[in-house]
Amino acid sequence: MPRRVIRTDEAPAPVAGAPYSQAIAASGGEVLWVSGQVPLDASGSLAADDVPGQTRQCLANVAAVVAAAGGSMADVVKTTVYMTDLAMFGEMNAVYAEAFGEMPPARATIGVAALPAGAQVEIEAIAVLGAGG
Repeated sequence: MPRRVIRTDEAPAPVAGAPYSQAIAASGGEVLWVSGQVPLDASGSLAADDVPGQTRQCLANVAAVVAAAGGSMADVVKTTVYMTDLAMFGEMNAVYAEAFGEMPPARATIGVAALPAGAQVEIEAIAVLGAGG
């Protein structure tokens, strides 16, 4: 089955021209793998200095990429959240809960030493387009 590159100007381009796509749709276009989104706005500027603001921007970027593929956040079935300070988990989690509500996707949260572009949070996602109803 052919894969399709997903690209939107509503989310930042790959960091420093790195060789990756914002997302790839495959399995007949139903499954979408969204690359890790850091808290850069569409112009490439760091959107916030704090974990809640960075989480909000990462999720906005994920939402923009999923929308570009024809889906919504309700279609997201799995995320991985990378954080440079797991002591800030509660602050990230509060914003994350706002984004997904009553039926959040499966999730892993991983502590890392550093992230690109001065980010404290990065979020990647898998969506099944049409899964959200």
